[in-house]
Amino acid sequence: MTAFVLVSEMFTGGWIWREAAARLREAGAEAHPVTLTGMGDRRHLAGPGTDLETHIQDVTRLLDRLDAPEVVLVGHGYGIHPVLGAAGRRPGRIARIVHLDAGMPRDGDPALALVPDGEVKEQLLRQAEQGDREARPGGGEGDWLLPPPSQDRWDRWGSLAGVSADALTRLTRLAAPQPTGTLTQPLRLADGASGLPVTGILCTANGTSIAMVQTVVGLGDPALQALTDPRVTFFELATGHWPMLSAPDELAAALLRAAAGEGHRLTPATDEPPAHLRPFLLDVLARPRERTGRVDLHLPDADGPRPAVVFVHGGPVPAGVRPTPRDWPAFVGYGQYVANLGAVGATVDHRLHGLDDYGRAALDVAEAVEHVRADPRVDGDRVALWFFSGGGPLSADWLAAPPPWLRCVAATYPILAPLPHWGITGPGFRPAAAVRSAGALPIVLTRVGLELPEIAVTVEEFLTAARDCGADVDVIDVPRGHHGFETIDHTDEARAAVERAARTVLRHVGG
Repeated sequence: MTAFVLVSEMFTGGWIWREAAARLREAGAEAHPVTLTGMGDRRHLAGPGTDLETHIQDVTRLLDRLDAPEVVLVGHGYGIHPVLGAAGRRPGRIARIVHLDAGMPRDGDPALALVPDGEVKEQLLRQAEQGDREARPGGGEGDWLLPPPSQDRWDRWGSLAGVSADALTRLTRLAAPQPTGTLTQPLRLADGASGLPVTGILCTANGTSIAMVQTVVGLGDPALQALTDPRVTFFELATGHWPMLSAPDELAAALLRAAAGEGHRLTPATDEPPAHLRPFLLDVLARPRERTGRVDLHLPDADGPRPAVVFVHGGPVPAGVRPTPRDWPAFVGYGQYVANLGAVGATVDHRLHGLDDYGRAALDVAEAVEHVRADPRVDGDRVALWFFSGGGPLSADWLAAPPPWLRCVAATYPILAPLPHWGITGPGFRPAAAVRSAGALPIVLTRVGLELPEIAVTVEEFLTAARDCGADVDVIDVPRGHHGFETIDHTDEARAAVERAARTVLRHVGG
């Protein structure tokens, strides 16, 4: 008989699994929801010394008490940290580890690294780095506890899609403060757990899907290649971050199938180039290309200063990926194409390596733009910025307060609002809000018909806001196009979309 050990997200205890655990038991399995120290009633009291090690020991002790031939450890969100810690100490007891809408912490990572609420993360980082107890949320006598969110702020910790009003009220009422030591103590991974079978259950309304994971794996980061191991499987649930509240039947079914070794398996690397390294869809005459720092200039055959188009790649792109984006065929192709049309094409390698890097990447882009504008071959008063995919949020500041030299903003299959699990709050990286201040700035948006649903919803949010405020948006549709279509869909429809978008942008910059 399979025994499921269910370890929950921050602020919650074993109570949150009630419905899902009942479904598992009805199916003939054992279900053991865990209430970690400090996360429940007086039997689970915490103190200032409660840390991740405390929670790892909680899970380890439960494993030692179980008399079951097959144990599946399930970690939801934060819960994956004590799960992985315990699995490393009792690998022989574990049949499979399930990451339920949870990240992939590396050795030495604190759980804080995956906290989605940006404000809380910043506070705790400051606390950890400075050792300043006054900086801890709450302050004072209970400053070692992080209070749970109020009812109107749970969405900062993940999508609430599918959670009923009653369930949200229950979540708020039963939530417990999280001991900050559980978030700041680094996780130490033992080698014994590295070979265990793994399943990821992704909640698509929280902004992650199997297709997105496959895309990231395809970038070639060696650290992610383990996800293509045949012992690693994936499921999707069409709900938000709290499936035990919003979809307990579907969650239980996925867990039972995971225990049986079922699920989607990612496609491993082959001798064929990955999608982003396949040829550009247009045949483009080669133009001179110059590299300075993070910027490449693709130069037209023209006298005098010319308008420029700065291409901003998406991401996050892991730091170890080679070649870097400015050498990917799509960006080389775009740069060369606009150079053939008489403008300077500029491609930029910015440092968007993780979700915490948007601020740094925005500075990189701003620096690159000033570098391009200062080049004597560029007319600094005629510049367009063109954003792609996960680079879309970097357009927000430019839309919110367009400088006079910015003649156009373009976006191709962009993300135009932070996805729920990103934890990015405020308008700084939310083009769907910033567009209301864009005024008469022309915007060229290329939209693909086969877009990932979690991205498509951000585009619709942007377009709704643009219609409401009368923004000047020219939408170019590629009905049969995929995300990243320039190296995937070599069709007349796709080629026409690239040509139309480029010529529209150049018309706005006077090229």
